[in-house]
Amino acid sequence: METLAALAAGFAVALTPYNLMWATIGVTVGTAIGVLPGIGPALTVALLLPVTYSLEPTSAFIMFAGIYYGAMYGGSTTSILLNAPGESGSIVTAIDGHAMARQGRGAQALATAAIGSFVAGTIATIALTFVAPLMVRMALLFGPAEYFALMVLALTTVTAVLGSSLTRGLASLFFGLSLGLVGIDLQTGQARLTFGIPELLDGIDTVVVAVGLFAVGETLYVASRYRFETEEIFALKGSKWLSREDWKRSWKPWLRGTFLGFPFGALPAGGTEIPTFLSYLTEKRLSKHPEEFGKGAIEAVAGPEAANNAAAAGVLAPLLSLGLPTSATAAIMLAAFQQYGLQPGPTLFDTNPDLVWGMIASLYIGNVLLLMLNLPMVGLWVKLLVIPRPWLYAGILVFATLGAYTLNNNVVDLVILWVIGLIGFGMRVLDVPVAPCVVGLILGPLAEQQFRRALAISQGDPTVFFTHPLSLSLLVIAALLVLAPVLLRAVRNRRGDRQAVGT
Repeated sequence: METLAALAAGFAVALTPYNLMWATIGVTVGTAIGVLPGIGPALTVALLLPVTYSLEPTSAFIMFAGIYYGAMYGGSTTSILLNAPGESGSIVTAIDGHAMARQGRGAQALATAAIGSFVAGTIATIALTFVAPLMVRMALLFGPAEYFALMVLALTTVTAVLGSSLTRGLASLFFGLSLGLVGIDLQTGQARLTFGIPELLDGIDTVVVAVGLFAVGETLYVASRYRFETEEIFALKGSKWLSREDWKRSWKPWLRGTFLGFPFGALPAGGTEIPTFLSYLTEKRLSKHPEEFGKGAIEAVAGPEAANNAAAAGVLAPLLSLGLPTSATAAIMLAAFQQYGLQPGPTLFDTNPDLVWGMIASLYIGNVLLLMLNLPMVGLWVKLLVIPRPWLYAGILVFATLGAYTLNNNVVDLVILWVIGLIGFGMRVLDVPVAPCVVGLILGPLAEQQFRRALAISQGDPTVFFTHPLSLSLLVIAALLVLAPVLLRAVRNRRGDRQAVGT
């Protein structure tokens, strides 16, 4: 009952005309950006961080939530009509969705994706409503030692999970941690790594780094990969509604995709890619028409799209309740909280209930808005695909530069933005994940504070991190995330060597 009362208060916040306006702007911008190939929700939220600086935190996060959900919805349009996924969670949708578009059934593919996303988004938001408070109760047992261990887990999770190489992930993390050291040490009052530049005494602004890495670096990378061949966009023909047979073949995959997506999104090693592929394989195994998979099966669009959107809601559960980012977009949302001097975690539910519950309530509203926007206005979104790419990329870079300058009105921020942006471009070329860098910059100083507090309380005894069961458990999980892939690879190589010797 307590949760339902808090949710009702959240609806009272989210349904005010002012916040409703930001929710509508968020889902519209998110859908428009999600439609554009190569521009995902992380880049969009990063790009808009400076713009929302003057907004009330609650309104800003309601808009960010709308952008996040909208981008997830919009990604399916590009996958189906252009065979170019807007973000990684839509890769599976492109397989059969584009095949349906080639057969003249693009409208039905978009319809099952939109309705499936609505169903999954709503069910997953209900799960988020009840799971997040349970995680908060567990987190309230934490002291400084446990918080330090949790931050080590968060840093390890993002480093080990995002990207294909642990070494590259660690390089990105240490770069972020070193950026977090810049500024005045709060305990000693000494300046660190400021090189005599007064503007660096307050540290490097996380928003400038986020915009540099995700907006400037990512845009330079996408533009450098741009090919000048003509892209074929399949026009929508005939009825845009689902037939009785389409409904019959879609509703079960929607539900199965939802129940696969949410838990994977909430897990540190989850994300949106794994549940969408699992959903595709599950539907192929359960379908009465497995021979149609790869050639335009509607189940292969319905299930993965539902899993994609359910995972998006799942990502918010550990972020809001523990401050644990499990995806690149979650890392940027963490930077957004930092912009307002807020730290996601159990205390956020007590200190800012309007923000947390208003944001969760806005997810329900956003789902309805997205269904209304996506089905009748799909023709409008398709027209965005004809915007010349050079105009689009140049617009993003100008917008990012202006946004970073308006934060503090100093040139040093612009220099940092472009240096970080070029480093981000280099990281993308070398396949180094950029999210660990942002998380290291944000959580590094916080982990340092908790580390010092734990040692001060224990009178300098370092075993405090291993004698508290919760702290020990979190550190063991973090160690497993780093060591398990290395050990598994070593075992696999040894087996391969034995087999080679045997043959």
